Amino acid sequence: QVQLVESGGGLVQPGGSLRLSCVASGSICSRNAMGWFRQAPGKEREFVAAISSGGSPYYADSVNGRFTISRDKPENTLYLQMNSLKPEDTAMYYCAAYPASSPTIIPSSWGQGTQVTVSS
Repeated sequence: QVQLVESGGGLVQPGGSLRLSCVASGSICSRNAMGWFRQAPGKEREFVAAISSGGSPYYADSVNGRFTISRDKPENTLYLQMNSLKPEDTAMYYCAAYPASSPTIIPSSWGQGTQVTVSS
């Protein structure tokens, strides 16, 4: 059983920044890739970013250049630094763990989500 707990969401004005964190515990090791997904009301859940066990990052075109994903393996913590936030970034953000070292398949575990709202 893998437990993923996100934090760091909140209300921010357009152009602002937020840093999301995800602490992983349970049956998970450093060989697992991890990532972030988001879902806005009325929309499907979409991929945001992921990072392999070796540290290679992957980004959706919509956030590339604005968001940065990183991880602290010794502490099993995943981060998402979000800069230049836009109203369209408003969504529930979910941490995810993959059953392999590369994020090329569907994640096997999900966190409960943390809300990010970008508004004036």
